[in-house]
Parts: sequence; C-alpha cells; structure tokens
Amino acid sequence: MRMEISIADILKLGVSERIQLVEDVWDSIASVPEAMPLTEKQKEEIDRRIAAYHANPSLGSPWKIVKKRILTKK
Repeated sequence: MRMEISIADILKLGVSERIQLVEDVWDSIASVPEAMPLTEKQKEEIDRRIAAYHANPSLGSPWKIVKKRILTKK
C-alpha cells in the first residue's frame, strides 16, 4: 500500500518532526548505497574531507551536538 503525503502535510509538522522525517528518508536512501553511485568529483570531495578530518579531528563537531544546536535554535 502506497501512502500519499503532500508538501502541505509535511509543512504542518513541527521543525523537529520535519528534521526527523528528513533523517528517516536519508537513512532509507543510505541503506542502499549502490542505488546512488558517486561521481569521481564526489569521491574526490569525500577523500578531501576525510583527509582534513584526519589532519585535525578536533575542528569538527559530533552529529549529536550539531543536531542539538539545530533543534534548540529558534
């Protein structure tokens, strides 16, 4: 059975609920990575970011902290 959800329905959700929806959709996409092959440019960018992280891992913020910061902003 297919569920129909309109943009209007999505916009009725609160911000945190919409963020959760996006996370859920992204997780469903990420669970089948072979469905979306990366371009060479994307692979190079990933390699660049991994190298930057390894060069200085303290520059970034963990996802939990970033998510909390996003959800608590008004």
